[in-house]
Amino acid sequence: MLKVTQMQMNFVDLVKKPSELKTKTDGNGRANKLELQDRPFHDWYRFILSYPPHLVRQYIEDFRLNTQCVVLDPFCGTGTTLVEAKLNHIKSIGLEANPVAYLASSVKLNWNIDPDILIERAYDIANNTLEVLKSQGIDDNLFLEKTTNALQLKTLDAEASKLILNGSISPLPLHKTLVLLQNIKDHNTDKCYNHWLIAFANALVYKISNLHFGPEVGVGKLKTDVPVITHWLSEVRKITNDLRLVTGKIYPEAKVYSADARHLSSLLEPNSIDAVITSPPYPNEKDYTRITRLEAVILGIIKTKAELRELKKNLIRSNTRGIYKGDDDDRWVAEHPEIQRIASAIERRRIELDKDSGFERSYAKVTRLYFGGMARHLSDLRTILRPGAQLAYVVGDQASYLQVMIHTGELLADIAKTLGYEVTRIDLFRTRMATATKAQLREEVLVLRWPGINTR
Repeated sequence: MLKVTQMQMNFVDLVKKPSELKTKTDGNGRANKLELQDRPFHDWYRFILSYPPHLVRQYIEDFRLNTQCVVLDPFCGTGTTLVEAKLNHIKSIGLEANPVAYLASSVKLNWNIDPDILIERAYDIANNTLEVLKSQGIDDNLFLEKTTNALQLKTLDAEASKLILNGSISPLPLHKTLVLLQNIKDHNTDKCYNHWLIAFANALVYKISNLHFGPEVGVGKLKTDVPVITHWLSEVRKITNDLRLVTGKIYPEAKVYSADARHLSSLLEPNSIDAVITSPPYPNEKDYTRITRLEAVILGIIKTKAELRELKKNLIRSNTRGIYKGDDDDRWVAEHPEIQRIASAIERRRIELDKDSGFERSYAKVTRLYFGGMARHLSDLRTILRPGAQLAYVVGDQASYLQVMIHTGELLADIAKTLGYEVTRIDLFRTRMATATKAQLREEVLVLRWPGINTR
C-alpha cells in the first residue's frame, strides 16, 4: 500500500517549457490528428479519443527502442501503440479489458490473412445478404425515405435495447445491419471472420448509425436509411489494401490479452518489458464503455446490464458510473495528502452547491479510487519491468468534479516516485478545452524510468 507524508517533488522543475518540447503542439487539432500516412491499420477501427501514432513514434525514438526490445501497453485500447511498434519492427504486448477494444486491437495486429481471399469471400457474403434483403422487398442500393409497414423489421431484444442510447440507429438500417451480421456469423470459422467483424463495427459506428462524437458520444441527425452493405464492403476493401502493403514481409510478434491492467504480474514474465507507452483513463465522468456500446450490443458481446457491470469491474475506476460496493483501491492512497485534499475539496464543493444525486455524492470516492487503482497498477508493473525500463503515460488534467482541478500527471508522478520510479519529466502533449468550463486543460506525457529496485 502506498504511503506518503508529503509531496516529494518540485513539479515546476519537471514540466518542460513549450519551447523545449519535441511533441508537436502547434495546433491542438493537428497534435491529436490521424495523419494520412498513418491511416493504414490504425484506421480499421479507432477510439475517437485515441492518441496519434506520431506520439508513439516520438517515444520509440526518445527511448531508443530497437528490435531487441519489448514494448507494453497495459491500457492498449484499439492498439495504437501496438500497431506502431509492429510497423517499427519492435515486439509488443497489450492488455485491454474492454472486449470490443480487445477484439479491435487483436484484429489490427493479425496480418496473416490473404487479402484476396478476404475481399473475395466478403463479396460472397455481400451478394448473399443483398439477395436476402431483396426477397424481403428491400434494395440496399436505394435510399428509402420511408420504411414499409408490410415487413416485420429485425430489432434488438428489449434488454439489449436499453443498453444503447435511444436513437443510436434507425429501424431500417438496424434491420439491414442485423441481416448482414447474421450472414457474416454464418462464416464464423473462417480465418477472415474477425476482420469482417471489425469492418462491420467501424462501418456501423461511423457510417450506418446516428451516433455523433464531439468528443462525447451522442445522437446526431437521424438517418432514415443508409446503404449498409456498401459501407461494410468499403471497410473490408480498406483492410484488404492495407494487408497488401505487408504481404510477404516479416514483422515481430505482438500479443494482446483481455485483462485488467491492475493484474499484470499474473500474465507476464518477470523482467520482460523494456518500455511502456500507454494512455490510461482520465479521472472524469466519461464512461468509456459508452464509446463502444452500440457495437458491443449489436455484435452480442454485451447482452445484459449484468454483463456490462462485470465488464466495468475490470476497469480502473475513473467515473461514478463504474464504482461498486466492495471497491477498495482507495486504500492505496489513503495516506497521500494531496489526493485526500482534492477529494475533500470536491466533497466540500458538493455540499456548498447542494448537489445531492447519487453520482455527485460519489465524486470524492471515485477520485480516490482512480488514483488508488493507478497506484495498484504501477506497483504490480514493477515486477515485469527490466532495470532501466522507460515509461510514457499520456494523461490529462481534469476539472469534471464540480470544477475542482485535478493535475493528473503531477499526482501520478508523485505516486510513481513513492513506488521507486524515477520521474524523468512531464511533457506537454497539447491543451484541450474543458466541455463544461471552456477552460484550457493540459494533456501531458508523464515520463518515468524504472531503476530496478523493487521497494514493495
